Amino acid sequence: MLVPFCSIIPPYMLQRLAQQDSPEFSSAAGAARKALGHVESFQAARSQAVPALPPGLRDVKPGPVKRAIYDAGGDETLPGNLVRKEGGTATGDAAADEAYDGLGATHRLYAEAFGRDSVDGRGLKLDATVHFGKLYDNAFWNGSQMVFGDGDGEVFERFTKSVSVIGHELAHGVTQYSAGLAYRNQAGALNESMSDVFGSLVEQYVKNQSAAQASWLIGEGLFTPKVQGRALRSMKAPGTAYDDDVLGKDPQPDSMDSYVRTSADNGGVHINSGIPNRAFYLVAEALGGYAWDAPGRIWYETLTNGSLPASATFSVFARATVRAAGALFGQESPEHDAVGAAWETVKVKV
Repeated sequence: MLVPFCSIIPPYMLQRLAQQDSPEFSSAAGAARKALGHVESFQAARSQAVPALPPGLRDVKPGPVKRAIYDAGGDETLPGNLVRKEGGTATGDAAADEAYDGLGATHRLYAEAFGRDSVDGRGLKLDATVHFGKLYDNAFWNGSQMVFGDGDGEVFERFTKSVSVIGHELAHGVTQYSAGLAYRNQAGALNESMSDVFGSLVEQYVKNQSAAQASWLIGEGLFTPKVQGRALRSMKAPGTAYDDDVLGKDPQPDSMDSYVRTSADNGGVHINSGIPNRAFYLVAEALGGYAWDAPGRIWYETLTNGSLPASATFSVFARATVRAAGALFGQESPEHDAVGAAWETVKVKV
């Protein structure tokens, strides 16, 4: 299996932005065109194989986080110059220090909430490069490290500003080293959804927020004040994250009644992820308390227990979460009932 190129900004958003001819967004349009070209070239060149999951990996005791932050200085050569290593003092560069903190927060969630030793379960060193490219409109996981652009300054701010973005992209690594969900159609939408789920959980864990207190927004803070929108996506209410003259309206459906059938975006991986996203939110809402507890444990168990096929559909995944809820909490438990009810609400057959 090849490692997919997983970036936070959906191609349909970049395509919309690239078509802008207003002088007010000239830098953003040029940046979007360049980011689109980078996505296409990166996807065409993918050749890295996913390492096999060793037996008993989930029983490894989590070790300390190991981080390294590099500065590309506006170039596109990775990793760049080392500016902060594990235990080093803050650099004073907001992007570098936000990346360092976000990597640590993500490692802490997996270690403390799920007993996982870093992204790969074997203590993988967490590397990140900031200041990638000129006005680069994206952040991505390339199969081995995180990469962050600075944004164009007209539509997007720097991509380290949102800890949910950092958590989202690192979660692609967790999926890569566990279920290896294919990055196309419903399996791809599940791949994206798992990253939104754990990206949101990282943010909630850092802020010590309950499910009721959380915003459930992915990428909050990325937009400049020129944009009419709160974030890239809303797990609580898919389709409502933004409604803007330049970017258009958030296209995510919130149930199978509005499922989008398309060949674009690898079969709608960033669009249809709204459906399983909302299912997770509904479970968290129904159970209350901290979402990384019962809901997070159920989703993490489903992703990592080895039973999920790489080509899983929404229904296959839904049934797996119901089984995981029963195994963890009992067939007659509120957790089991909440999971089944959530999938019924979003019209996914279990």
